[in-house]
Amino acid sequence: MSTQSVKVRDVFKENGSAPVEYRRVYVWELPVRAYHWINAIALTLLIITGYLIGAPIRAFYASEAYQQYWFGWVRFIHFASAYVYVFNFAARIYWGFVGNKYARWNNFFPLTKKQRQEIVDVLETDVLQVKMHGEISTGHNSLAAFIYFLTFVAFVAQAITGFALYSSMSNAWLPRMFTWIVPIMGGEMGVRFWHHLLMWFFVAFIVVHIYLSFYHDYIEGRGTISSIVGGWKFDRESPEGLAKVCKLQEKPAEVDKK
Repeated sequence: MSTQSVKVRDVFKENGSAPVEYRRVYVWELPVRAYHWINAIALTLLIITGYLIGAPIRAFYASEAYQQYWFGWVRFIHFASAYVYVFNFAARIYWGFVGNKYARWNNFFPLTKKQRQEIVDVLETDVLQVKMHGEISTGHNSLAAFIYFLTFVAFVAQAITGFALYSSMSNAWLPRMFTWIVPIMGGEMGVRFWHHLLMWFFVAFIVVHIYLSFYHDYIEGRGTISSIVGGWKFDRESPEGLAKVCKLQEKPAEVDKK
């Protein structure tokens, strides 16, 4: 950036229409990005196979059972994806304590006044659409973070009910830990009802999550979509940072004058 461009920018500042300066910020670390994509694949497989288990496709019953094993593969993929999902989630819990400030668990709870005000701003922007945008967060905004926490709770409930259903047909130690859930929830039909209902919660979450990710990428233009691949976002440069840039760019000009 030349000294002349700095001076032009300062003129823009005086007129109240300065171009915005951005800096690259490493937001999503590799473990967070890996969790996101493993989670996305496992959850998609769980939803598809879970729906087929609940409502099998009749066309596949045209052949004799011994001539095919399609439903067996559906169940296998569902159970395997569930194990991947559980241990992937356990890794994310660990990273919530050792990761950077954008991955920490304190981001997921609106404990401060600033976080609660940001929730109101996001609701006014994304839901009510009565304003263009509030304060733009580098990591998750407070509303998104709190909703992610609710999905974590829903996932725990989904995992418990799923393993409870699996416990009646498995001798593995993990499913057998949840046999006591079945009588508490009124039998396997009650467990299945809540397990199936939570599936539709995740379907709705995926639709809204993808829409809002592209929406914020469009209105903010800071690399929201690409950040979950490479980890980097573009953040507005602070006034202090701009002042330093201006000083550095003005020094060569002063040397030339001498």
